Amino acid sequence: MRRVVSAFSVLALSALLVLAGCAGKGGTTAPQGGTAGPTAEAPQAGELQPEPGAQLLFWESGGAVGEWAKYVAEEFSKRYGVPVTYEEVSHVDTPGKLKTDGPAGLGADVFAAPHDHLGELVAGGLIEENAAPPDYAKDFLPATIQGTTYEGKLWGYPTAIETYALIYNKDLVKEVPKTWDELLAQAKAHTDVQKNTYGFMMEPANFYFAYAFFGGYGGYVFGDHNTNPADIGLNNEGSVKAGEFLQRIHREVLPLKVEDVTYDAKEGLFKSGKLMYNVNGPWAVDDYRKANVNFGVAPLPLLDNGNHPTSFSGIRALYVNAYTKYPKAAALFAQFATSEEMLLKLYEMTGMLPARASLLQNPEIQGNEAVRGFLEQAQYAVPMPNIPQMSAVWTPMSSALTTIWNDNANVKQALDAAVKQIRDAVQAQSSGR
Repeated sequence: MRRVVSAFSVLALSALLVLAGCAGKGGTTAPQGGTAGPTAEAPQAGELQPEPGAQLLFWESGGAVGEWAKYVAEEFSKRYGVPVTYEEVSHVDTPGKLKTDGPAGLGADVFAAPHDHLGELVAGGLIEENAAPPDYAKDFLPATIQGTTYEGKLWGYPTAIETYALIYNKDLVKEVPKTWDELLAQAKAHTDVQKNTYGFMMEPANFYFAYAFFGGYGGYVFGDHNTNPADIGLNNEGSVKAGEFLQRIHREVLPLKVEDVTYDAKEGLFKSGKLMYNVNGPWAVDDYRKANVNFGVAPLPLLDNGNHPTSFSGIRALYVNAYTKYPKAAALFAQFATSEEMLLKLYEMTGMLPARASLLQNPEIQGNEAVRGFLEQAQYAVPMPNIPQMSAVWTPMSSALTTIWNDNANVKQALDAAVKQIRDAVQAQSSGR
């Protein structure tokens, strides 16, 4: 999943402060100091009081979300007088980087990460519990709080919810399909491999995207709402149907190997008008607009059992490093970045679906056709499991999907092998504790 990218920088407290050197690749340097400058406001009643001399390092991805991060850092610095240095680190890489940099005192004070790494971060003692007031959570979409909660405690500061949907080229599509049978019929008529034009593409071996079919046919990752790693449902009857449906897509409309349907290849075709239907998330919208693609967004069509595909949803959130020297300032920053004002700005700059429930009623958001399409699909989405055992799932499932797609392998046997690998890895994790 793509996943996210942001960055924070900080503005000077006043023109007299000097911008110091950047912190690293993609870094933006905040003014040094740490005491409230002349433009900083005193914390309001009930707000956390930043530690004297506090200065923060923030890891976020780049691109449009990075520009938002810089804006937030500027506003935070002006309001609280705490310098923040932004360093570009892909949010999917921050959990791994923090494992080495955190204990060494080199990690960011605040960092963005996908919610499915939460269990690992907590188990490793790498993050602080959410320090915002108790009523903080009530303003957010329930799924975002669920995704950033682990073992009954809220750890994250949600920024956005994301899921994928059907994205189509309006210049090529006369009628948006309601079912997969309709979609495959349209896609088949449009596909011409020799001319490099395709009716439908998705990353077939990327379990993040393929899960929509597994869940829609009755498969699941872990039992008890993805909290029980002893119960794995990735080789049950529904999961086998999902694998067989992927083979149908391969056979009827996408006769390419997994290695040829990369994210970049797929996106290049869509942006050049050679792809009718695409499966992707809101993070791609900005690129489509820049490429002047006349696109629309719709929920994934109904499966032949009448069910909606259950796309994975991911929760973008900020977390406070347990090794930070400035836990109060870091928590205040994370809280500020997830305020209604800052998350509306995130939507305006990136098109990401905001985590705060109140913003979904914002007229600007309601009037956005693409956002409405993603939100409709989000009704059927399932948050990715956030327990540590989820890390044991991705590679075995990617391998199984590859052989199911490329080799037309027996689906049941391929999934049985994947589940055995997952069970072995989970057992190894438990033994290592």
